Amino acid sequence: MAFFTGSKNAMKGVGFFLGGVLLQTLGFQAALWAMAAALALVLAGVLVFVPVLMGKAKASKSARELFAKNRGINLLAAARVALFGARDVWFVVGVPVFLYASGWTFTMVGAFLALWTIGYGAVQAAAPSIVRRSADGLSSEVPAARAWSFALTVVPAALAALVVAKVPHLEWVVVAGLALFGIAFAVNSSVHSYLVLAYAGSEKAAEDVGFYYAANALGRFIGTLLSGLLYQWGGLAAALAGSALMLAACSAVTMALPVRLELERSSP
Repeated sequence: MAFFTGSKNAMKGVGFFLGGVLLQTLGFQAALWAMAAALALVLAGVLVFVPVLMGKAKASKSARELFAKNRGINLLAAARVALFGARDVWFVVGVPVFLYASGWTFTMVGAFLALWTIGYGAVQAAAPSIVRRSADGLSSEVPAARAWSFALTVVPAALAALVVAKVPHLEWVVVAGLALFGIAFAVNSSVHSYLVLAYAGSEKAAEDVGFYYAANALGRFIGTLLSGLLYQWGGLAAALAGSALMLAACSAVTMALPVRLELERSSP
């Protein structure tokens, strides 16, 4: 699972690079038309080749069933919102605009985002060799999630301080710091994925996992919104400070994660 998730994120990185190249060579509007044409081809392929009933599951009887039924997944989903929001709060607007304002071309910015995402995917694929797995899926994983969340919080906080101090070669300092962020973020995200599989104990485990992954979308929405607002308000330092605050919230929620699956499943 870690390998496939890492491969998916590596492909996202290719997309970031192609986006930068299209923006540099075709301009904004023509790049949008090119992407629309590519998506039309994808849609045609789905309609022709994907089986009609693929992925169809039994429908829930009520909207309440879509929400997780145990405390572990609810806490993990809250941590996931903060984790992915903390990434996109600098990734979507802050860093790309900062690098472009520092003299980088669209292709260079797209290449950085691509390399960051591909590297993140590679670390994600290697996460099983970094974090020791336990038989119950919790006793090693929960402490690991707490440790990596704390370590991740330090990175954007330190970068925000360096940006405020206007250290020499600031753009390269930011790039190096975000490379460290990517490593810790990838391991943290992978550990969360291990934990959700351990916590999902209801009859509809797929819905529990789906609820948890929906937290990704909410976190990315919040992060994207704040990325523009914070950068407009206080520049890259504000975006990085916002990332650090969201990661502090992620760490606080992670500290409350249950470490005993038996107690979690026996709760009313």
